[in-house]
Amino acid sequence: MSRGTQNGKHAATPPPQCRCAIYTRKSSEEGLKQEFNSLDAQREAAEAYVASQRNEGWSALPDRYDDGGFSGGNVDRPGLKSLMADIEAGKIDCVVVYKVDRLSRSLMDFARLMEVFDRHKVSFVSVTQHFNTTHSMGRLTLNILLSFAQFEREIIGERIRDKIAAAKKRGKWGGGPPPFGYDVDRSNGSPRLVVNPAEASRVRHIFERYLELGSLLSVGEDLCKRGWKTKSWRTKAGVVRGGVEWDRHSVYCTLTNPIYMGKVVHKGETYQGQHEAIVEEETFRRAHVLMQKNSRTRGNELRNQFGALLRKLLYCKGCGSAMVHTFTRRGNKAYRYYVCCNAIKKGRARCQSGSLPALEIEKAVVEQIRCVGQDQSVLEETLSASRAQAAAAIEQLDAELRIVNRGLGRNHAEIRRLATTEPTSSASAGRITDLNDQIREAERRASEIGAALERHRAEVLSAEDLHAAFADFDNVWTALAPREQVRMLQLLINKVVFDALDSSIEVSFYPSGVKALAGGTVEGPEAQA
Repeated sequence: MSRGTQNGKHAATPPPQCRCAIYTRKSSEEGLKQEFNSLDAQREAAEAYVASQRNEGWSALPDRYDDGGFSGGNVDRPGLKSLMADIEAGKIDCVVVYKVDRLSRSLMDFARLMEVFDRHKVSFVSVTQHFNTTHSMGRLTLNILLSFAQFEREIIGERIRDKIAAAKKRGKWGGGPPPFGYDVDRSNGSPRLVVNPAEASRVRHIFERYLELGSLLSVGEDLCKRGWKTKSWRTKAGVVRGGVEWDRHSVYCTLTNPIYMGKVVHKGETYQGQHEAIVEEETFRRAHVLMQKNSRTRGNELRNQFGALLRKLLYCKGCGSAMVHTFTRRGNKAYRYYVCCNAIKKGRARCQSGSLPALEIEKAVVEQIRCVGQDQSVLEETLSASRAQAAAAIEQLDAELRIVNRGLGRNHAEIRRLATTEPTSSASAGRITDLNDQIREAERRASEIGAALERHRAEVLSAEDLHAAFADFDNVWTALAPREQVRMLQLLINKVVFDALDSSIEVSFYPSGVKALAGGTVEGPEAQA
């Protein structure tokens, strides 16, 4: 009798081995610290199913692929990343889950995961929904289930939005940071706004002062002088927010919030709120009308209608803030100024720069540029400042590149260590995947730094560059139209810093702009015609 027979019959061929990875997930972290939690329950059910298929050669891998506290709406999960790394490494034949949505709630993400599974000949099994993707019927069932899972998710989103809309229509507060003047009462489960008497009196003061002064900035200065602060509250995580000084923006937000007249707003519609009003509707309306009137008279500040030469170029040395272009009218005449943003937002007491007559500061900057081509000492001073600026930028980039390269070295060394000491560990595979991601990002940044270094080194200015650029500046400048003069300064100048203490200015140039002007590539009106 042959070795392969017994009692005249052939011995059964053992089934092929099927290595099963069990994946578990729970969206919230609630209950995960319990001795037997949801993840354990999912794994127990999956292990029981795998054990029932022992005759088919199935066995559960000991490695755990658990994601506690991670949403199924995306694939940015450590357990899933580790699972996919082991699939890529050929260590898994089948993925087992308790329910389909444990792996993903997104049809698109799931389709991508299935592509990876198919590429590596890995089957997918859901324990409670009784299907296996090795069969065509299982694939059809999977697609139907996923479609319904996504449909259910969208329906839940619609229900939440409808619930919010219905609550707003009934006048309920929508949540978020508590508005100044109110506290949040959560004693009845549903949060509601209750008036904070001390803060409410300050809200009324803000409206009264704005109607009296007609200026957001003046109201903010008044509140700061009184030592008043914005609303302070504590988040669920225990972090204290707010409690800062009032400025123009916070005053504006208060004056435009309908909640203070007892209303709630949803998608442009206003509804009567369930909370008590702090200011009368007529007071709110008057403040709104005054604000609209002021915005119409100041609207032209947003456009460069006067051809402000130093727009987005001028900075205050005292506080480092940008200085913006503005104007006032007296009769039919407009008077232009540059004003420090810090002074606008928080008052003149915060910055001593004051208002600069626009024409004077613009003439001073143009004159300093003109002197570069006419005065050797100014040229040398400009050249020295430009080279110092370039050297500082190069030094900073070199330092960053050294840090990036050290990180690359550490990551490569860690990958070599893991590949040598723990070649079969699923945890090592996941760690190697993360390290490779970090290496790719670091190499991308190193390439960017290298390009920036080449650019800075190529743009280091010489005395010849400055002389060629500015020798004929006077004739070029006078030939340009106002709009073209603005464009030219934007190309040439990196920053103009004004020092209010000695009324001096410091101009720093873009090396690329200077070289372009020296080479005649900054177009004048004739070239553009």
